[in-house]
Amino acid sequence: MESPVKSLRDVALLIGTVLLSLSAGAIGSFATAANVAGWYQTITRPWFTPPDWVFGPAWTTLYILMGISIFLILKVGWERRDVRVATGIFALQLFVNAIWSFLFFGIPSPLLGLICIVILWFLILWMIIAFYRIRPVAAYLNIPYIAWVSFATLLNASIYLLNP
Repeated sequence: MESPVKSLRDVALLIGTVLLSLSAGAIGSFATAANVAGWYQTITRPWFTPPDWVFGPAWTTLYILMGISIFLILKVGWERRDVRVATGIFALQLFVNAIWSFLFFGIPSPLLGLICIVILWFLILWMIIAFYRIRPVAAYLNIPYIAWVSFATLLNASIYLLNP
């Protein structure tokens, strides 16, 4: 398979798309950091809750994969309508991704977080379908993302139910 990175401009675009994706995590971490040590430690969590240290590496990996996937889509060509639509879906899901942290941790509201993460899950699915139609490998890079968000949805729902 031929490398999609062929020039310095491509390297800059790849770095930019990865940094853009990582920025969603950075924005969300502002809301998360304050309440992980406080409110989150006081609530009842389900038995399958991973240790807190797992979330940082998991999300960082997912944001990097998201950045690579949108890079692959953009390389197909902005003049294509499907690329522009897929990029819009990507941007929307990234925005909703960042908002989840503010709803769940910032407010904090497991109910609003649950509503948000369900919307996010459907946006990720829509993005994967759109990416698959353009460049299947870009869609495959987001399979771990939807898998993790599926788990996070279960975790969020469980926290909501355990903390009425």
